[in-house]
Parts: sequence; structure tokens; C-alpha cells
Amino acid sequence: MSEPSLILRLSRYGAVGGTAALVHTTALLSLERVAPLWLANPLAFLMASIAGYIGHALVTFREETGGRRFARRWLLLQYAVNLAVCALLPLLLGNWMPMPLRTAVLVFTPTLLNALIWSRAARFSAKARQQQNGQPPLLHADDLGLAEGVDSAIIVLAQSGLLQGASLLVNGPSAANAVEAWRDLTDPPPLTLHVCLTEGHGLPHCPDLPTGFSSLLVASLLPWQRRRIAPQLRTVLLEQFSSYRQLTGLRHIRLDGHQHIHLVPLVLDAVLDLSRSESITWVRTTLEALPEGLSLRLWWRSIKTGGFIKWLILQLLSGLAIPRLRRAGLHTNRRFAGVLFSGSMYGEAFRHCWITAHSPKRIHRALRPVVLIHPAQRHAAAGMDQEAFQQSAAFFNSSNRQKEWTSAQQLLES
Repeated sequence: MSEPSLILRLSRYGAVGGTAALVHTTALLSLERVAPLWLANPLAFLMASIAGYIGHALVTFREETGGRRFARRWLLLQYAVNLAVCALLPLLLGNWMPMPLRTAVLVFTPTLLNALIWSRAARFSAKARQQQNGQPPLLHADDLGLAEGVDSAIIVLAQSGLLQGASLLVNGPSAANAVEAWRDLTDPPPLTLHVCLTEGHGLPHCPDLPTGFSSLLVASLLPWQRRRIAPQLRTVLLEQFSSYRQLTGLRHIRLDGHQHIHLVPLVLDAVLDLSRSESITWVRTTLEALPEGLSLRLWWRSIKTGGFIKWLILQLLSGLAIPRLRRAGLHTNRRFAGVLFSGSMYGEAFRHCWITAHSPKRIHRALRPVVLIHPAQRHAAAGMDQEAFQQSAAFFNSSNRQKEWTSAQQLLES
């Protein structure tokens, strides 16, 4: 569909804006009868914002949206910006400006801001629609080697061609058997080293190494902690690099981290220092776009399970890591999905994340977006060393791993 002319676009924008203004006026006159003005006006403005939100998506920018609504966050942004501007602008202008000019600024500043917000929302929607018809992401599974139920699910997905990679937990109790099963695949996808620092390594000569993501993150900010921990961290990494090579026979190392621990600055420093001597070629990052069309139920799931907080932290850490990886000559994926719904990548959440992770054009495999799942068959924790992996025991014992496995099969086979 061709882009409409500027005159047509402006006429549409004016029609929707006029309708929203009418909604605001009607709602305000009605609400003033039952509520004070300070409450009636924001409520009336919210109704007008909703009218504009729907109208601009379905009418003004329908070529970009395909007749679908914008993501709800654009409504929240527009409403918050306009309330702030309407509250602060009169205070900033004061009485020094001539009344006609002051009135024009008060009227047209929100109008211009709204035009910018809805135009940006339209471009975002157009890009999302283009991505949906582009190159699909790579489906990747973590924790190969953790337990037989996990290994079996990953092997089945790889055998059926649904999986494009897996991360090997070299200190997992079933790592050796998992690698043998991986080798028996007709066309095995690439294996990645799943660096594990927070649990499972049990090295007595590294007593000061923190056993938690937050502990390592705090240690990254404290110079004396960095100096104390760095040698022990290097020891653990070298041992896992050695185990990975012994198990797989691979010389070059693709790397990610259990609980994304490799993105903590202190750990990333060690990885970059060892990248040349240990032939590290690729490191996973977790720069994840927020999917469109998520229901309030799914947003609540992400918030309740801690996924949204993880997303915020890992967005920051990935943003810091990507330039460093590029300067070191290491490849990384351009986008990612799997943190926002960490531990619950199934059903509609998985489907929305999968669609959002598509690339608008074909790119090199090393740069392609990655969608992460943690699949397992029933009784996934059977044979797992739960004492060594205490931090992850709740997720390992939940049914969510089976749901992720089922969702991946259903969506990717459809």
C-alpha cells in the first residue's frame, strides 16, 4: 500500500484530532456535574487520548499499522507527556509572554508533541510489520547437560529441525551423555558454552567467588572486590573452557552464561581478556525489544515473575557489552527474546516474542536474533544434582519447562 499524500495525512490527523477534542469536551461537561474539575479534566482527557489512540492507528496511520492498534505503551506515553506539559507549561511561561502568543503556545505545544508521538508509534508499527514478514530468529535452548529430561527435550527439538542451537552446561551431571547424543544427530546445530558461575562449579580453591548474579554485579562496582575475585573468576572460566573442549572436541568457543552471568561487567572483563588465547568467537547479548499486543495478563506475569526487572538490568548490561564486543572483534546477536518472560516462555508470550524477534532482511547467522527457551520433558529434574544447583531448583522442578517445550513445538510446526 502506497504512502498517502501529506494533505490526506493532515486531513486524517485533523479529523481524528477534532473527534478527540469533541470527546474531551463532552466528557468534561458530563463529569463536571459529578466530580471536581481537578479530577474531571484528567479523566476527560484520558477518554480523548483513547479516542486519538484508536483513531490514529485505524485511520491516520492505517498504512503503517495495517488497521491494528498501537501498542498500549504509546497511549501511556502520550497521556503522561500531555499531563506533564499541561501542568508545567503555564508555570514556565508565567505572565511575561503576550496573551495571544501564550495561548498559542499552550494550545499547539501538546498538538505538536502528539503528532511526534503518534508518528513515532506509526513508524514502530510499520517496522514491526516488516519484521514479521522477514527472516525468522534462531531458536536456542539452554541447559543441555543439566538432566536427562532436559537433554531429551533439546535433542528432540534439534532432531526435528526446530532448534538452531543449544548451550552446554559442562558441569551438569548429564553433560557427557548429552554431547554424545548431540553428535549422533544427522546435522547437529552449533553448540555454545553455557558458563556457570553462580552454582554447580564447587571449586574449593575459589572460596571468594560470589554465588549470585546480584553479588557479582555489586562486586563489579567495587575495585577491591574486583581485584580479589578476578584471579578466582579466571580459574573457573579456564576450567570450564577446558571441559568444553574435552567434551566437544571443538577449538573455537561460542559463549553465553547461566542466568546471563557473562554480561556482568566483571565476568565480561575476564571473557574479553581471554578471548584471543581461548579462541572465543561469539558472545550472546540480550538486547530485547518489547513485543506488541501483550495483554495485561502477560504483563502481570512478567512483573510477578521478576522478568521485567531482569529485562531492565540486562538491557543496560547488553547496551554496555555490545560496543566492547565489537571492539574486541567478537560477533554477537543483534536482538534477543527470552528475558522478559524468563522462566515462562510459553503460550502467547512465546508467540509474541517470536514474531517480534524477526529480522526485516536477511543477515549473517552470527548476527541473527536469538529466541531463548528452557525446554524439558516431564520429570525434568530426575537425575539433576539439586544440591549443586539450588538457585535454579524451583524452575527446574516446575511444569514451565514442559510448557516451553510444547509451545516451541506447536508454534514452529504451525
